[in-house]
Amino acid sequence: MTGGDDLEACTPEPGSFAVDARDGRIGRVLGRVGPYVRLRPPGGGPVWDCPADSARPAPPSAVLRARVTEINRAGQLPR
Repeated sequence: MTGGDDLEACTPEPGSFAVDARDGRIGRVLGRVGPYVRLRPPGGGPVWDCPADSARPAPPSAVLRARVTEINRAGQLPR
């Protein structure tokens, strides 16, 4: 059992962070499309669909790490 399995399913608000309980990935909620929650990894990357019943609220420690990742990514200079 992973840590995400201990959290209850939720309907996350756009802009918040959620955990995909299927594999433990954390993502910023972009919204819902049908029965799925659309998530984007912190700092960018490919969007993925998570079944709404597998979305869990991200714990505060995961939210902090995700926000730091986003801030660090935003502060990188172009290469």
